[in-house]
Amino acid sequence: MSDTHFEATYLVETPLPLDKVAEIMAGEQSCGTFTRVEGETDELRSRARATVVVVHDHGEVEQPSMRSAWLDRKGISDRSRRGEVIVRFPLANVGVNLSTLAATVAGNLFDLGEVTGLRLESLRLPGSYRKRYALPRKGVTQTRRVTGVARGALIGSIIKPNVGLSAAEIAALVERLCAAGLDFIKDDEIAANPDHAPLSARIPAVMAAVRRHQDQTGKHVMVAFNITDETDAMRRHADLVTKEGGSCVMASLNWCGYSAVETLRRSTDLAIHGHRNGYGALSRHPALGIGFQAYQTLWRLAGVDHMHVHGLGGKFAQDDAEVVASAKDCLTPRCDEDDRVMPAFSSGQWAGTVGQTYNAVGTTDLLFMAGGGIMAHPGGPAEGVASIREAWRAVEAGEDLAVARTRHRALADAHAFFDKA
Repeated sequence: MSDTHFEATYLVETPLPLDKVAEIMAGEQSCGTFTRVEGETDELRSRARATVVVVHDHGEVEQPSMRSAWLDRKGISDRSRRGEVIVRFPLANVGVNLSTLAATVAGNLFDLGEVTGLRLESLRLPGSYRKRYALPRKGVTQTRRVTGVARGALIGSIIKPNVGLSAAEIAALVERLCAAGLDFIKDDEIAANPDHAPLSARIPAVMAAVRRHQDQTGKHVMVAFNITDETDAMRRHADLVTKEGGSCVMASLNWCGYSAVETLRRSTDLAIHGHRNGYGALSRHPALGIGFQAYQTLWRLAGVDHMHVHGLGGKFAQDDAEVVASAKDCLTPRCDEDDRVMPAFSSGQWAGTVGQTYNAVGTTDLLFMAGGGIMAHPGGPAEGVASIREAWRAVEAGEDLAVARTRHRALADAHAFFDKA
């Protein structure tokens, strides 16, 4: 692949010949439409048309994944086939325009009448093109520096109850969680700027607690304030976090959109914690939507620093292999600068999921977050944090966790409680 093109890989399902549909995809997403038009010269097509690089036929499927009224009108009822299609696009068609890049690789393709399934699986960009977009301001290295965690996984938690607490109650809980030994604390995705705990009151109250802890211990706990909102409001909230000595904000990526997050990135040096809530609607069907490799590639261009990947053995639908692949995607450089983003593991995590996490991903360059796994520990939050730290120390040392439980009460208590949950 040259520096003048990028490539997108798709899973395609259709009752028509796969190579024919691949050419339709390439034309639809570049200079063509359903018929050749005036002005669509051979010279223009040679410059601007996308080209099909690969078509791999994976065989027939029992049932089409989706209905197509276009196929019904054409009277086409043949069995669908699935295949992999790689399309190469000229960068000149897009320029440096993230929203248009997304529209090119994941736009009208999903609506094509010829297909009964279509999924964008991966996206390959030249390193020189990736560097024309924002790089993470904090990412893995600077998140470690800010929190003072030079090695090992960063341990985090989520404010629980999710909503309903006042600003003063949240600040008191944050003070307690700081004392428990956390590196990172975040708002829930549904707790942004509620009437009972507005950010204008919550940010100063929480940061006062963080500063007191830092004055006493020298440790800065990173708090990701959920500032999800319209763009100008997010910028104002981020400015308040900066004024109060904070280091991180969180945004619900799918609902803010690329442009808002790009604008936020340009306007603040704070770490941007990217929450992917709603991603299941884009990815959960195996023959429709966007795979995580492509999804995180696009969001990395917006300059986020952390990305959610869910958790192993957690409460959500993704299988463990997908979670592991997602974390490795986040940690794979896309250019010759450090543009890695820190994968954030969450959803049903506790001390008992530490071993499988470390064994699967083989790194501690990650944020390991537990809500109930810390807050519901029978010994309280401090024991919840201790149980997770004990588990991480054991697995990094190659110690059997069953043996570690005999030596660490908090870890043993966690297993006695959560193994029954």
